[in-house]
Order: sequence, then C-alpha cells, then structure tokens
Amino acid sequence: MNATLIGLLFGVALGFAAGFGGFGAFVAVLLLGGLGLLAGRWADGKLDVSALVGAARDRR
Repeated sequence: MNATLIGLLFGVALGFAAGFGGFGAFVAVLLLGGLGLLAGRWADGKLDVSALVGAARDRR
C-alpha cells in the first residue's frame, strides 16, 4: 500500500465520520488516526521516539 492510497482511505474515513457522526466524530477519527500513524511508524522502525523527546528537551 502506498502513501497515496493510505491518504485516500484516511480522507474517506474522515468524510464518513464528519457526515454521519458530526464534528466530534471527525475529531476523534483524526486523533486516533494520528496515533495509529505514529504507532505504525514506530513499529516499522521509521520513527525515532528518542529524537522527538530530545527535540522537546532542547526547546526548554
């Protein structure tokens, strides 16, 4: 599955959530989709959590 297809499916899911569930469902699908994306990237080894934490520490 390429990124274009995943983006299309995510957009369709957001559209259905907004159409049938209202704004609250839209936000819930958006947040859970983002968390799922982060979890998937971490599981694939494409997300370095230590770099994200380090960047947050550097800002302080």
